[in-house]
Amino acid sequence: MANDPFPGLGARLRSLRQQRSLTLADVAGQTGVTLSTLSRLESGGRRPTLELLLPLARVYGVTLDELVDAPPTGDPRVHAKPVQLDWATVIPLTRQPGGLRVYKLVVRPAHRRVPSPNTHEGFEWLYVMEGRLRLVLGDQDLVLGPGEVAEFDTRTPHWFGCAERRVVEVLSIFGPQGERMHVRA
Repeated sequence: MANDPFPGLGARLRSLRQQRSLTLADVAGQTGVTLSTLSRLESGGRRPTLELLLPLARVYGVTLDELVDAPPTGDPRVHAKPVQLDWATVIPLTRQPGGLRVYKLVVRPAHRRVPSPNTHEGFEWLYVMEGRLRLVLGDQDLVLGPGEVAEFDTRTPHWFGCAERRVVEVLSIFGPQGERMHVRA
């Protein structure tokens, strides 16, 4: 469509629908938008309106900005999307793809399994905000409490988890190999 304000919207709509294993009929039933209108939106034959996009964003569980692939607004806030792992909730606090990465980790007490240290490229800095963290680092078996910091080369075999039967909250800064973080009082 000429002068398309939302290039690629049709393909995004189709992809979102297929990722959720929905048919056009399913979406029509959930949104009240006719099947033919949905089909034309996905093929680019229909100009989208707010009236059509709002119910689609709701059904697909995305924001309107995500749906239309709106450009960044310059909003400096990081809208973290937590990732659930079997041992913790990981909340990214930075958005840049490379360089230093900052995470808040909420380690669950169920993560008291037998340590199985691993290695990888990079350098990590851990700050315990709440609870007690068990850190196995090479030959050392340490327990860090609130306010304590550890930094290490991740090529050293390491593992961490709860030292007690309560949640541990940790700030983690992870960077490329050799990049070191320093805390100054």
